Amino acid sequence: MRKLIAGAFVTLDGVVQDPGGFSETERGGWALDYFDDTSRQRATDALLASDTFLLGRATFEIIEKAWSRNTGPYAEAMNHIPKLIVTRTLRGPLPWNAIALTGEAAQTVAELKQEPGGDIVMYGSSTLMRTLLQHNLIDELNLGVHPLVVGEGKRLFDSALPGSLRFVAATPSATGVVTLTYAP
Repeated sequence: MRKLIAGAFVTLDGVVQDPGGFSETERGGWALDYFDDTSRQRATDALLASDTFLLGRATFEIIEKAWSRNTGPYAEAMNHIPKLIVTRTLRGPLPWNAIALTGEAAQTVAELKQEPGGDIVMYGSSTLMRTLLQHNLIDELNLGVHPLVVGEGKRLFDSALPGSLRFVAATPSATGVVTLTYAP
């Protein structure tokens, strides 16, 4: 079975929306000052260690605009990896080496995990992430907790059903971000 490794940037007050500053919110871009060379290398290594990048539709549209024209090792890894987009609205092959996956999200991802292949990596996509957590389909959850409070924006666990995860590790960075790793 393939392993699904999900990650999100989150503030101390639980906000996950617009960490990259893609004009989703007035306070967007809050993660940029914390993304150093070590963080960039870790993110590149995670992409290179996986053979599929899973996203929800909204996150795909935001990230595709931001990264499809960038250069450098991270952008090259991001541009190269096949992307699967869980969506109810898009169909078929998409730009940026992506394919739309239709159907009920949890069932679609459960079937994807049964197919041959390597690890699946997923960033952001908070709605999809909540669904997959509720169906116990995420094998590793990495939350990059940023040392700031933004006050408003979408939170990862808004409207989530109660549940629990097992703590695996806490990895601090030189910029003050602590990546908390959890498993089901």
